[in-house]
Amino acid sequence: LIAQGVVAIIGPMTSAMAIAVVPIANDAQVLLMSPTATTDDLTGRDDYFFRANASTLDNASRIARYHVSQHATRRLAVAYDLRNKSYTESWLDGFRAAYIQGGGEMIRALGFESGGETALLRLAQDLLAAPADQVLIVANSMDTALLCQQIRKLDRRAPIITSEWAATERLIELGGKAVEGVTVAQNFDRDSTAPRYRAFYQAYRERFHREPGFGGVIAFDAANMVLDALAQRQEGQSVKETVLAARRFDLVILDLALPD
Repeated sequence: LIAQGVVAIIGPMTSAMAIAVVPIANDAQVLLMSPTATTDDLTGRDDYFFRANASTLDNASRIARYHVSQHATRRLAVAYDLRNKSYTESWLDGFRAAYIQGGGEMIRALGFESGGETALLRLAQDLLAAPADQVLIVANSMDTALLCQQIRKLDRRAPIITSEWAATERLIELGGKAVEGVTVAQNFDRDSTAPRYRAFYQAYRERFHREPGFGGVIAFDAANMVLDALAQRQEGQSVKETVLAARRFDLVILDLALPD
């Protein structure tokens, strides 16, 4: 894309990919506007990486405080994806800190490789062998669905919670009955009545014949941030400078103001 002379790129979608490509974008001075790469490894830098989502720490801490407030569990066994460690380890660190501060305890944390040779049934057995009240899965929707199926084979009533990464329609499509009752974190209001969101929702349904997931919604916002910046750009001004000068964007999910 850089060789083609683009001035901005929408993406990447995962934190692991962001870690890999940000140095390349910085060298070329090409703006990256990521919808969903939230890793804190890229927070607080003056570079060409921007995102249209909260940081991993913000998301994970908020979710941990929610679960602590429910008083449903105090002891967790965790499975997390090692192939996107920039996200999962960062997310888990933020969650653990807020969860322990609220009185919770993380009994066991087991890493596994998405798409690898890991036997998910054995992973489920190890999770349920821990003296925990609940299982937390930090993985994409496909791996979360498959692991939930294995857990349900062993314990139909085991309480399961997830990070926001699993919150797509694929979770239900692939998980079926195994994901009934799973508490799935969300990073936008699917029932919002805001006119901007409802217009997007209807257009998305008409175009793709399915519900918009978080990836599609936030990618739409990320693309519009770049398009707005391109429309506002003055002669001699870079896209990065325009985004920083604009400061505030009207989006589907929220009215976003860039931090100082």
